[in-house]
Amino acid sequence: MDFGGQYNQLIARRVRECNVYCEVHPYNVELDKLKEMNLKGIIFTGGPNSVYAEGSPLCGKEVFRLGVPVLGICYGSQLMAHLLGGKVSTAPVSEYGKTEVDVDNSQALFQGVSPKTICWMSHTDYIEKAPEGFAVTAHTPVCPVAGMECAKKGLYAVQFHPEVMHTQEGMKMLHNFVRDICGCKGDWKMDSFVEASIKAIREKVGSGKVLCALSGGVDSSVAAVLLAKAIGRQLTCVFVDHGLLRKNEGDEVEEVFGPDGAYDLNFVRVNAQERFYAKLAGVVDPEQKRKIIGEEFIRVFEEEAKKIGAVDYLVQGTIYPDVIESGLGKSAVIKSHHNVGGLPDCVDFKEIIEPLRLLFKDEVRKAGLELGIPEKLVFRQPFPGPGLGVRIVGEVTAEKVRIVQDADAIYREEIGRTGLDKGLGQYFAALTNMRSVGVMGDERTYDYAVALRAVETSDFMTAEAVHLPWEVLDAVTSRIVNEVKGVNRVLYDCTGKPPGTIEFE
Repeated sequence: MDFGGQYNQLIARRVRECNVYCEVHPYNVELDKLKEMNLKGIIFTGGPNSVYAEGSPLCGKEVFRLGVPVLGICYGSQLMAHLLGGKVSTAPVSEYGKTEVDVDNSQALFQGVSPKTICWMSHTDYIEKAPEGFAVTAHTPVCPVAGMECAKKGLYAVQFHPEVMHTQEGMKMLHNFVRDICGCKGDWKMDSFVEASIKAIREKVGSGKVLCALSGGVDSSVAAVLLAKAIGRQLTCVFVDHGLLRKNEGDEVEEVFGPDGAYDLNFVRVNAQERFYAKLAGVVDPEQKRKIIGEEFIRVFEEEAKKIGAVDYLVQGTIYPDVIESGLGKSAVIKSHHNVGGLPDCVDFKEIIEPLRLLFKDEVRKAGLELGIPEKLVFRQPFPGPGLGVRIVGEVTAEKVRIVQDADAIYREEIGRTGLDKGLGQYFAALTNMRSVGVMGDERTYDYAVALRAVETSDFMTAEAVHLPWEVLDAVTSRIVNEVKGVNRVLYDCTGKPPGTIEFE
């Protein structure tokens, strides 16, 4: 049950990692609908509100009488305490980040967990007093009720976030809940998602025509093949080369998905480089750039749809990190993605289909393998829809695109040569808006600085910077300043997410 937190779909993803089927529903879902679902358990998510404040999202106490276990997380734990007679107050000391928590591992939720374990806290309120009948099962020096349970009624709560990777034994806790406490068998796998999605797409589309926004990246490629499996030649894939792709990428996409490629698709390539450059001229604000790119994408698709005639649906490879960062629902806007928050208000299609909308990147890759897409495509480096437009800080020009394309190609080539690419979540070169004085060939230069980035991540919601070997950085730097005209300095980004984002803009 979704109470508006940033990690709500991440909880669902972790449950699915336990091979247990999970759906996300709003906190005010009707009780009758819950009863019809044949539920095994319920999880209350986190959220940004205070349970005692006017207008905060609440659910009815009847949820606790459905006869299935309930786990409250963060706001969800406070909500459980609040509704059942405990006391929730503003904490004397807020807790954020990695925190050592003392847990009672004799209790069902913490079976197999270390007595002292590192968890991710993010709260300004706390449970000052647990409801009657609840035992306190975890605490920190400043949080007296970091965990509580009433096993007799099947009610469990934790103040921290077991779903994020920073909670070292969080998966054990969630596994204990869904498999042991709820009694789920754990027999749901990605093939179930693929099969259900194909069926749902066929039912929705019927005999209609569908246009797929194909970028050639992992997400849109999986979406395209999923739609092709479902509706075949009713699908037309439109690949817009907006001039913001990686070096030679337009030709590579056409080679895979075009007439001579491995898939029986209607494929259209639109070369719109100059059109996008003209729209972006003089624009420096990253949000404005994203929205311009998003709107222009849609306009190009609309134009191509008119050529095809009577297209009912537009398909996009939107995944959940795109949705949550774009600030849909109660979540804060971090950055608008071209295929979510960047969409214009008026779109000339009956509906937009986003079959991967509730999946994370690693789940998309699993779905891709299930669909028979080659590993080379499934595990290629992620690339944002706005492309190099969000890897060029400041105004986008054809010259800047050429610089970052060349620098990025060198970086990826060197990473691949060393074999380091197998363990990296994402790595790329970006062009800063900084120019600095250098000396090359005994002459003064005043050129751009390129920034290199490499992160480790499984879900793209959080990430840590990779400590690349110095000899690799040295080789990449030497090649870039010698081979890429207009660059005299190379920097390495050591920032994680948070506080940074994976992309630069």
